[in-house]
Amino acid sequence: MKEQWLEWAIELQSLAQAGLTYGKDIFDRERYERIREISAEIMAYKTDIPVQKAKDLFCNETGYQTPKLDTRAAIFQNGKILLVKENSGKWSLPGGWVDVNVSVKENTIKEVKEEAGLDVTADKVIAIQDRSKHNLPVYAYGVCKIFVLCTIIGGAFKENIETTGFAYFSENELPELATEKNNEEQVKMCFEAYRTKNWSTLFD
Repeated sequence: MKEQWLEWAIELQSLAQAGLTYGKDIFDRERYERIREISAEIMAYKTDIPVQKAKDLFCNETGYQTPKLDTRAAIFQNGKILLVKENSGKWSLPGGWVDVNVSVKENTIKEVKEEAGLDVTADKVIAIQDRSKHNLPVYAYGVCKIFVLCTIIGGAFKENIETTGFAYFSENELPELATEKNNEEQVKMCFEAYRTKNWSTLFD
């Protein structure tokens, strides 16, 4: 659950961004700019994030603020789930931000190819989650995480700039996860979906 000060900072940022999008009066726009700066300064004051980085997070977008989309692919083989090893040494489900020119399904397939070298079909949506309810650290902007059950149809791992390898893991032998992207609860949810014949999509 987000702390109240963070809720306020995020709401101030959202209101300011909407004002900058639709406001026409030059003096009002100056006020909205200052409100957005204050939201970033609150974030910096309450965390160890430098002011400039907080401003980069809070003040670099235009248009009406909506959540970003992140896809995560759940791929199984012999009852084990595929995880990719990131440059940090931690592990995650293949995935990433949804590009503006692709659909959720297309992005899921693309991310698996880029990070694991595998060709897959995207078969079923496991869950749509509000990231702020499940993952830390809290981001300054909203994120919808979409977990998708996939099936391998070909391909092989190739070296790339995002991952250093991949492996399959059983539910009770998970490695150190990149928890800002996926935590143990989320990976185990994918196992449950894999085992459940008539899985119903979960959503926040």
